[in-house]
Amino acid sequence: MKIILKSIFLIIVIARCSFGISPAERAIKIEPVEKEYATYFYSNPSYIEKSDSVLIRTRDRLILMLRDSLDYKPKLYLLDDLSQFNNLTAGKIPDWGAAVAYSARKLIAIKSPDKFNTRKSVPILVAHEYTHLAIADKCGFHDPPRWMHEGLSVFLSEEWSWSDNLAMGKAAVFGQFIPLADIDNVNRFNESKAQIAYAESYLAVKFMLRYYGSNSVNLFLTRIGEGKTVDEALYSSTGLTVEEFQTDFNAYLNQQFNFVSIFMDTIFFWIALAIIMVVGFFLQFKKRRKYYKKWEEQEKLQSTDFDYGDPDNPEHIEDDDEPWRS
Repeated sequence: MKIILKSIFLIIVIARCSFGISPAERAIKIEPVEKEYATYFYSNPSYIEKSDSVLIRTRDRLILMLRDSLDYKPKLYLLDDLSQFNNLTAGKIPDWGAAVAYSARKLIAIKSPDKFNTRKSVPILVAHEYTHLAIADKCGFHDPPRWMHEGLSVFLSEEWSWSDNLAMGKAAVFGQFIPLADIDNVNRFNESKAQIAYAESYLAVKFMLRYYGSNSVNLFLTRIGEGKTVDEALYSSTGLTVEEFQTDFNAYLNQQFNFVSIFMDTIFFWIALAIIMVVGFFLQFKKRRKYYKKWEEQEKLQSTDFDYGDPDNPEHIEDDDEPWRS
């Protein structure tokens, strides 16, 4: 029944789109820029070239990984107006969200870093959201688990950073790992918990590719697209049930992240900070020394052997100073 209702909803959305753009899109007065594989509606056109370059690179990698044609042309919106962004996304993404992809509309909406603190660069957000579109296209009317959606998107956008490493180290120490099934509710998480969810998702995909082969992700998504359950898709691609995969993944996480790893990450942070401070002090000392040397050179050019005479009678001329007057 759920699949039937979802199918009806998608048919309505597709039919609506076929008759023209949505009112929210129509209200955005930005001149489109057409490229080979996407159409860009950017409030700041200077981001278009880098966005298109990373989209093409991500598209090529997805074609190889998912063995799909990706023959559609999405629309990408980069907006510096929050009301326009909220209208386009129906206000359904959390405040910490910087971008979103709508597979039925083949549309990506991104907050502009010119106005918002997105924490991620525009090219990274483009690669991430474009991957979401490709996954949805691969699976058709069926949804893969959120951890696969986000994990593969993070993997292909190459957005893993030191802060994610540190977040996972803290999660290990304080017992904050999130079961993969719970990541389906990531939009309800606060920002710090969402970071752990995204990081875990990436690591789950990395774990899958490393231990079960380069085709494991493609096979998993293929089975999901065929209407198989997550358990059936995992068993087909890894030979494990959901519970077994979660157990093995937990062991992998505990091996990679623990008290030692967070300590080492912190040590590296303080070492880097110490190096920056030493370099800063050295440059400051060098700059001051340069000024002191300049002042010394200026003083050499000026005579300091002055006779100021009598301060009470500056016009009076001492006889001792001019003996020829006697």
